[in-house]
Amino acid sequence: MKKVLLSSLSVSLMLYAVSGLAGSSQETNKQIVAQFYQKALNEKNFAAAESYLGAKYIQHNPLAQDGKDGLKNYIAYLKKTYPQSHSEVKRIMADGDYVVVHVNSVLEQGTKGRAIIDIFRLENNKICEHWDVIQPIPAEAANTNGMF
Repeated sequence: MKKVLLSSLSVSLMLYAVSGLAGSSQETNKQIVAQFYQKALNEKNFAAAESYLGAKYIQHNPLAQDGKDGLKNYIAYLKKTYPQSHSEVKRIMADGDYVVVHVNSVLEQGTKGRAIIDIFRLENNKICEHWDVIQPIPAEAANTNGMF
């Protein structure tokens, strides 16, 4: 009976330790994405943002160029066309190697901007894949709930 109890306790402790590591990894992933977002979209600094990317960066947005060069070109476009643009992260969630960010992106001051959901996949603490869904925030809504 003692052996069964000790075995059960050992397994429980191992599972608890592993779940703690997963939570820690998810927190790290969220921090990486938040820092990347700040460097890439708010500071518009590709050189700083690139350090958060893996060797290969896969872009799933059908309107965006694939790879690091695609991101570099997008940041250059933002810097030139919308130098005052700002993205405010409203929520950030992680599930394993995936991080989801809910963002209010305002390209031009004085406008409502866009509601964006970005999904990033990380590998070895580097962003290697990106998906997004973008919706303009309408002037009028059918409800008063807001998008954030």
